[in-house]
Amino acid sequence: MRQVDYRGLAALDAIIEYGNFDKAAAALAITQSAVSQRLRLLENSAGELLIVRSQPPVPTAAGQRLIAHYRQVRLLEATLLHAAPDGAPTAEIAIAVNADSAATWLQQAVTPLMLRGDCMLHIRMDDQDHTLSMLREGRVFGCVTSETAQVAGTSSTPLGRMRYLCVASPDFARRWFPHGMTAAAVQRAPVMIFDRKDALQARYIAQYTGYTGAFPHHAYASSDGFLRFVAAGFGYGMLPVLQCADGLRNGTLVDLTPGHYLDVPLIWHRWDIDTPYTRTLSQQMIATAQRWLLQDEVAR
Repeated sequence: MRQVDYRGLAALDAIIEYGNFDKAAAALAITQSAVSQRLRLLENSAGELLIVRSQPPVPTAAGQRLIAHYRQVRLLEATLLHAAPDGAPTAEIAIAVNADSAATWLQQAVTPLMLRGDCMLHIRMDDQDHTLSMLREGRVFGCVTSETAQVAGTSSTPLGRMRYLCVASPDFARRWFPHGMTAAAVQRAPVMIFDRKDALQARYIAQYTGYTGAFPHHAYASSDGFLRFVAAGFGYGMLPVLQCADGLRNGTLVDLTPGHYLDVPLIWHRWDIDTPYTRTLSQQMIATAQRWLLQDEVAR
């Protein structure tokens, strides 16, 4: 039976995690040449390249499979060890969530696990339409996503629907939408988007006005900052009711399309790894999200 090269797997994982050989060496407390040697030995054993030597390095399909396997084994080992003899935490769990969940209900969900101090949680953010790719590649244990596709070896649980409203400051609405949100107006009015992956604004513009072309936009990849910029009158945008409800009540925001909204269903996907840590995390993610998100209404 071929012996598993854990030192090589650790080097491979660190190179991809930290983005270059120097930082991987520092994280592993070895030299850069040692990292290169361990990777080379692992590739010789595998009989193929595991990393594309680009900037930053990118794993090949085979490399990604090995990284996913290595991280799952580490998670299982942490459950058996609980803590190292010196009391240092040994368990690490990475999850991927969308920024709007991170800004609203996520903190409540992860509090029980993070306060214990014996498990380190690494939270990565991406658009809800893209977090599943991190799970599929083995980069995270679980993810909050809007995708329904199933990944072999994983389970999924519906969390509910996050409702978005199209809002702006009162002054912005009067200036740019004096006759309401029309196809002509959206071709001139600046809209706020999260980043280039964010299709939520375009989806709603098409749904409400029928317009599917280009429109001027600002981009700000921060959920809290997004809210502040909209309230400041820099642009209009789609905001979760959980975030914009106070602004609508106190008059700093107005709903541009009263009675209309966009519901985004969210799903918790996770690898089928059952440990006390992963079990606690999944239970809290599901229970907390289902308290915060809409459960019964059908999205429009």
